[in-house]
Amino acid sequence: MKQKTDAYLITVKGLVQGVGFRPYVYRLANRLGFNGRVENRTDGVVILLESNGTPVEIFTELLKREAPPASDIESLTVESIKTMKTSAFCIVRSTESPLGVTEISPDIAVCRECRYDMQHQPHRRDYPLINCTHCGPRFSIIEALPYDRPNTTMAAFEMCKRCNAEYINLHDRRFHAQPVACNHCGPVYNITQDGDIKKQYAIHEIIRVITERLLNSETIALKGTGGYHLICNALDPVAVERLRQNKKRGGKPLAVMFRNINAVRKYATVTKTELELLASWRRPVVLLSSKGKLPASINSGLNTIGAILPYMPMHYLVFKALTTPAIVFTSGNISEEPVEIDDITVQENLGSITQTFVSYNRRIHNRVDDSVVRIIHNQPAMIRRSRGYVPKPVYLSLPAEGILAVGAELKNTFCIGKGNHAIMSQHIGDLKNHETFSFFTETVERFRKLFRFQLALIAADQHPDYLPTQFADSLGFPVVRVQHHHAHIASCMAEHQLDEPVIGLAFDGTGLGDDGHSWGSEVMLAGLNNYSRLTHMDYIPLAGGDKAVEEPWRIAVALLYQTFGDEGISLATHLFPKIPGTRILSVVESLQKNINITLSSGLGRLFDAVAALTGLCLHPSFEAEGPMQLEAIADKSVRSSYPVVIDEVLRLEPIIRALLNDLLNHIPAPVISARFHNTVAAFAIQGVLWAEQEHGVRKVVLSGGSFQNRILAEKIITGLNKHNFTTFTQTKVPPNDGGISLGQLAVAAKRRELSCA
Repeated sequence: MKQKTDAYLITVKGLVQGVGFRPYVYRLANRLGFNGRVENRTDGVVILLESNGTPVEIFTELLKREAPPASDIESLTVESIKTMKTSAFCIVRSTESPLGVTEISPDIAVCRECRYDMQHQPHRRDYPLINCTHCGPRFSIIEALPYDRPNTTMAAFEMCKRCNAEYINLHDRRFHAQPVACNHCGPVYNITQDGDIKKQYAIHEIIRVITERLLNSETIALKGTGGYHLICNALDPVAVERLRQNKKRGGKPLAVMFRNINAVRKYATVTKTELELLASWRRPVVLLSSKGKLPASINSGLNTIGAILPYMPMHYLVFKALTTPAIVFTSGNISEEPVEIDDITVQENLGSITQTFVSYNRRIHNRVDDSVVRIIHNQPAMIRRSRGYVPKPVYLSLPAEGILAVGAELKNTFCIGKGNHAIMSQHIGDLKNHETFSFFTETVERFRKLFRFQLALIAADQHPDYLPTQFADSLGFPVVRVQHHHAHIASCMAEHQLDEPVIGLAFDGTGLGDDGHSWGSEVMLAGLNNYSRLTHMDYIPLAGGDKAVEEPWRIAVALLYQTFGDEGISLATHLFPKIPGTRILSVVESLQKNINITLSSGLGRLFDAVAALTGLCLHPSFEAEGPMQLEAIADKSVRSSYPVVIDEVLRLEPIIRALLNDLLNHIPAPVISARFHNTVAAFAIQGVLWAEQEHGVRKVVLSGGSFQNRILAEKIITGLNKHNFTTFTQTKVPPNDGGISLGQLAVAAKRRELSCA
């Protein structure tokens, strides 16, 4: 009697292209005795499965359990169909669907197997761009869907017979690996020294020049996966300071690439969670606790170090030849400009920093800087989301098709809606810079084409002077205005698929509020559609507007005068002996006459003021330097705090009086910093407790740049957990302004849904 044949159509959506998913499906189907086929489509991977009795549930369970490490199955549906009477299992060519879009893989760090092949395969020995189905460039080289070689910047390189044989071999690890290449047919490296390009140098000769120049205190521009990097010997203080000055980096910390995890452990303290993140295929920069053994100029005296492990084959080849275990590894740009990707203009733009350029002749189509992550409360907190993470979408609880959210002006990302997917751009940067704004508009257009995005609605910040808001207004489509801090809370809600009232803590430096003032210490009752402001801290008068951010001693003077009146002038003169008295009096006069004064409830501005009062930072050389210095010195053993008086708003006067008393009594700055952190945490917890009593809501959402401060975030989370609140923080997108676009998208999607109901 003939056995019954069952047939199924399985649709898999998620990150299932460019990660070896189809070969894995092929091997699994053959292992279990299924016939049929598997194919990539722009709306997912589709599997036709025919069996002689094996339950389909076994196949789907193993499919999810044993999928390739870089894959991520969002959904899997099974539909019974008529038997197709196939005689084997095969992989068919990719097909397109105009309606959907398959996730595009982020760029993946070179795998262990390829590193082995780089030493043992004759045609790939020391090949610095080796890759396979499980690793290598993806997003940085893709130009169109589906993800096939002709639609990438590898189209210019014809595979040799040996590579092609691997590419078409179902059982080979390089089956349908689109960037597959070797020493005989792939892209090659070249080096330019002092204006003289050497295209015919063997890789060993290029490595020799790199090592010689690094050990001679020089800086080198090295082309990476998504852009150029500037590298120098991290153990050489002269080289580090030279790079910092030439790059115009100010005091902003520099990332360091270490040879291996043992080298990381020598210079930093690494937890198990941090180690897993460091060694993951995403290979972000991870902020670690520094042991203080590297030159102080790398991290400007902070107690953290941005560590990263090698992720390109070239990195491993360089470290194989280098005697130093660590190199400075910073973006190849002049500060505030986009990372360089063009092999011609890079020499002109970075010529003031270095005369040594190491490149390869494969184009970078999509610029992607390194991602930066920190572990807070044993969870990853994204600081900058780019290579390794983009363009993986965030899955939403409501449709967002056709919505473009243009994000904030600083730390910009934008976001597009495709079905229930929110696809965020890579880190763009600060749009006040012309080159960065051009990068923004160019990338919006590339996302539109790549994802077949049909614009219908735009979401933007309500600040009329923000460049992305003006860009939104110029496009001629309906625009939804979203308040900055509501967008912060909605961003975290969207990540966790929350669509209900929550208590929101939105703590950051600035953002236009509904009253025309600058906000940033907000306790809210929020949903995706709207919000109400429950409490916040006192407004601080900022004399000179943005000038106060550049010179935070101005904020401190304002607080002293606001608290102590004329006595505050003499206190300011005493605390800031290096600030001319005429400048202090000028700030006071502005306050008295209310000239050029901006009111701010931004927590970041209060941190700036306290950093100035304690003498840590009067003239920051990079954003948030003062708050970072405060966090770095805080004595974690201190449990005391300053008075928390909430009378509709958090009153700053009792805090400033108590803090000044500590200063005048010569209490050490680490103790003052700890008490200040404890005070802010106490305000947050008391604000949430009051909100819960008034509104009965027990879910608390935390977002805003201040939650990058590990001490503050962990104190607030721990305190709320003790009161049995359910807390939500962001792990997939940054809590800073880099996550604003996701919140804007979610708010616009919800308002559209309600308007159509």
